Amino acid sequence: MITFLHGKLCEALPTTVTVDVHGVGYEVLIPLSSFDRLPPVGGEIHLLTHLAVREDAHTLYGFLTTGERELFRLLIHTVSGIGPKLALNVLSGTTVTGFCAAVAAGDVKALSAISGVGRKTAERMVMELRDKLPGLAAGSTGPATKPALMADARLNDAVLALTALGFKAAEAHDAVRGAMALLGETAPVEQLVRACLKRPV
Repeated sequence: MITFLHGKLCEALPTTVTVDVHGVGYEVLIPLSSFDRLPPVGGEIHLLTHLAVREDAHTLYGFLTTGERELFRLLIHTVSGIGPKLALNVLSGTTVTGFCAAVAAGDVKALSAISGVGRKTAERMVMELRDKLPGLAAGSTGPATKPALMADARLNDAVLALTALGFKAAEAHDAVRGAMALLGETAPVEQLVRACLKRPV
């Protein structure tokens, strides 16, 4: 089992990084929540990892915090119907704190706003994780963190829309961040995408 990587960040995209560890390059899939806190390319990086082994592939998933990796593992091991790709998508669409608050509040609507998560999956998350996530009963409530949860979901959806339209992943992420700074984090996905398409090249 590969539990972490420590080395030089060679390449960084919103969904994938390449880490050079003593001359060996490891491709690692990451959530947007980790991408936002990566060091500059060429800098030193320490990634916590989860290795998923299948007959046709060995895939590394990477996280900058213990909380991200714990939530990822909890999702794939506890919630029926959620595999590594969807678990990574969940972490790309919200923060650990926002997710925990939404589950604690039973906020199926907010969880369903995450790309790839339907209402039934959101209901299973609430049912199967409510008693398993640490610190759920401590002071945070759904309404207090819901705006951040929804903003992360909109960011992810807008990035996915732009990449489908031919943008490179890194370019799409930067464009959406810029549009959010101008229009506000409550701007709908459609408005964010239009703003990105209209910006000068």
